[in-house]
Amino acid sequence: MLQPSRTRLRRQVLNSPVANTAQWLEGARPRTLPAALAPVIAGTGVAAYAGGLVWWKALLALVVSLALQVAVNYANDYSDGIRGTDDERVGPLRLTGSGLAKPAAVKRAAFIAFGVAAVAGLVLALTSAWWLVVVGLVCMIAAWYYTGGSHPYGYAGLGEVMVFVFFGLVAVVGTTFVQTETWEWGALWAGVGIGAVTSALLVANNLRDIPGDTESGKVTLAVRLGDARTRWLYAALVALAAAAVVLVALTTSWWALLGLGFLVVAAQGVRTVLDRANLGPRLIPALQQTGLATLVWGLLVGLPLLFV
Repeated sequence: MLQPSRTRLRRQVLNSPVANTAQWLEGARPRTLPAALAPVIAGTGVAAYAGGLVWWKALLALVVSLALQVAVNYANDYSDGIRGTDDERVGPLRLTGSGLAKPAAVKRAAFIAFGVAAVAGLVLALTSAWWLVVVGLVCMIAAWYYTGGSHPYGYAGLGEVMVFVFFGLVAVVGTTFVQTETWEWGALWAGVGIGAVTSALLVANNLRDIPGDTESGKVTLAVRLGDARTRWLYAALVALAAAAVVLVALTTSWWALLGLGFLVVAAQGVRTVLDRANLGPRLIPALQQTGLATLVWGLLVGLPLLFV
């Protein structure tokens, strides 16, 4: 007897979704959350150095960052799932692509997370600057259309740019600004560093997915560059993140140079990625190493500035 196709099996399961709480949590991709913690820690450190630390605003900025990260994860799960991009995906559980949850439910989860981010962001805007409402709206639109809509820019090789700008520059500079209400060069360079290492995380993810993305027509930057050049792009982004540590130190305190300690973790990711023998599932450790490196960057740069 012929086995039912993966697509037909998914359709059958969609009629009776079985995702449990643990699977919903896994679908939120908690391993990506360090990328949301790091910019707030770094931005708060710069704010403290500038004499403008406001703890409750820092906490609200953290809520915004975490909620947006979860929203992006569910939104990508939904959009990639309904397109069939996740049919042969190697990596974390995808709720839509696996058929464990109805697409509408995953979409709803994304919009709930967007709502949490919007409420926290609105409070920050009302107590800082009204134009931050516009910035927040742009962030949410960018998050949705990364893989959503009829012409997602994540399918055109622009995902890394989005991550660098919104999860790096905007997240760090925004965290500092809502507390100090001033422009701080240290926040800009910290945003460059966080943006670079977070983009490296996406590069590693897309490197792993080159075969499946090519098959499904998802033209990521990794697909455009090819295997070899994508690996070197990863290494270059780690180097940029290291250079940014020095720039933060030049504009704040030399204690920020402790941030170069992130290279202890990031070097493991570089070794994993540059080893051409590592393909598919063998690149998963690089994702874990890069996620940890992102958090370590934020901690080792941000925490010393809190106490200088």
